Amino acid sequence: MKQSRYIKSLLTTLGLILICLTQSCDEFLEQEPGSQTSINEQLSSKDGVLEALLGAYTSLESTVRSERYAIYADLQGGNLKFSPNLSSSSLGEISVPINLENVYNFQDLAQSSDLESIYDSNYDIINQANLILEFVEALTDATSEEINQIKAQALTIRAYCHFLLAQIYAQNYSYTADASHLGIVYNTTTLTNGITYPSRETAFATYTLIIKDLTEALSFYNEADILDGPEYSYFNLYNTKAFLARVYLTKQDWQNAYDMANDVILNSGFSLVSSENYISEWEKTDTPVSEILLEFSIPRDSGDNVGGSMSAFYGYTSDSDYEKYVASEDLLNLFETTDIRKNLFLEQPLATLIDNELEDVNYYFTKKFQDNAAFVGLRLSELYLIRAEASIGLENLEDAKDDINVIRERAKASLLTSTDNLEELLLEERRKEFCFESQYLFDLSRNQQDIVRNDGCISQTCNLDYPSDKFILPIPQDNIDLNENLQQNASY
Repeated sequence: MKQSRYIKSLLTTLGLILICLTQSCDEFLEQEPGSQTSINEQLSSKDGVLEALLGAYTSLESTVRSERYAIYADLQGGNLKFSPNLSSSSLGEISVPINLENVYNFQDLAQSSDLESIYDSNYDIINQANLILEFVEALTDATSEEINQIKAQALTIRAYCHFLLAQIYAQNYSYTADASHLGIVYNTTTLTNGITYPSRETAFATYTLIIKDLTEALSFYNEADILDGPEYSYFNLYNTKAFLARVYLTKQDWQNAYDMANDVILNSGFSLVSSENYISEWEKTDTPVSEILLEFSIPRDSGDNVGGSMSAFYGYTSDSDYEKYVASEDLLNLFETTDIRKNLFLEQPLATLIDNELEDVNYYFTKKFQDNAAFVGLRLSELYLIRAEASIGLENLEDAKDDINVIRERAKASLLTSTDNLEELLLEERRKEFCFESQYLFDLSRNQQDIVRNDGCISQTCNLDYPSDKFILPIPQDNIDLNENLQQNASY
């Protein structure tokens, strides 16, 4: 899979966004800046639009699988610490990867943000989706079902990227009582409609627009088969409903979160992985666990060679060949002795520099992301815990306890026997079940909890009390400079 080519342009969202001139396997949309005629030609056929859609998925996969996004929520939240260095010049030393040093220390800079590429990439993908939506209605060589299926997926991609941006760059929905605090710029137009300099929406408006896109997408999904590959690699009716359940949960719309999660649990046709197969399912080398609703498949070349993997951050091959991130004891100590999820950690003694002497220290690598592991988007377990959290919000505590116990029973953990402290226990259950799946920081923010990082923390600031300006990152300064209407986050 060749790398996508992007053309820097002034666009509606930020002043500086990457326009969607994406090069896919077939060199789709490879042209020079300003060649609007070429865009019109490429997107005038079904094949051209489908290649654009595939290009958007390719860009999305590489964005969420990148180190800067994939490990962000777990590193900041305290699920991760660092393995000792392997290089001869710093053998055994523990250090923060330079590309995330400022973020890890809660000192990210607007002028050179560690996650600037995530900001730009998401708006680039949004623009790709907008171009598809702009051209798809005029296709003459596609059926109405195919057109609707393309629209459904493009709308979901657009909503998904805006949601990721809102989590990173805007405070949680309940930060203010009426969600009147700053959200993000919500981009629904392309350069072909002219350049504007929009302001950021409120959080309320941001989530209203995300839900609008997803609700519209759900009305368009059908049985048309438009892209090759596993169904879980693309957005479809039920993983979009699952994503919408997550969105409703994030804004604490309890009834809608419950209803959407319940729909997926009862009607998607998916089942939870059994206790007996839980570990072996995660240990598979090339296919996801069977309860996966959405997993962005990693790229492969014509020889079926993998072009990237989550193991680039979590992998272990030998004591002289391993990656940067391992589980913190803050996380490990949460698991009961009987909990089978403890078997998802690979214990390895590694030479570590302590008081200028190398000593063997045990580290714990996750088995979730070894070999050819892809980024996990959504899986059925989350829908049970979304339904549980919504039930707490609706004051149906017994129902919430029962759903939490479904996950605990599968894990062979002790079952809850009362409804005391359910909010705290549910947050802990999410931390255990979804560790390293890019959720924990956002769970803490949604629940308005402090960040506490004890084991292995080498940050200048290990803990962060809620509320804090540093729960979110700065808008990259380049974008602020080019759009005077784009307001920076507080403290940056």
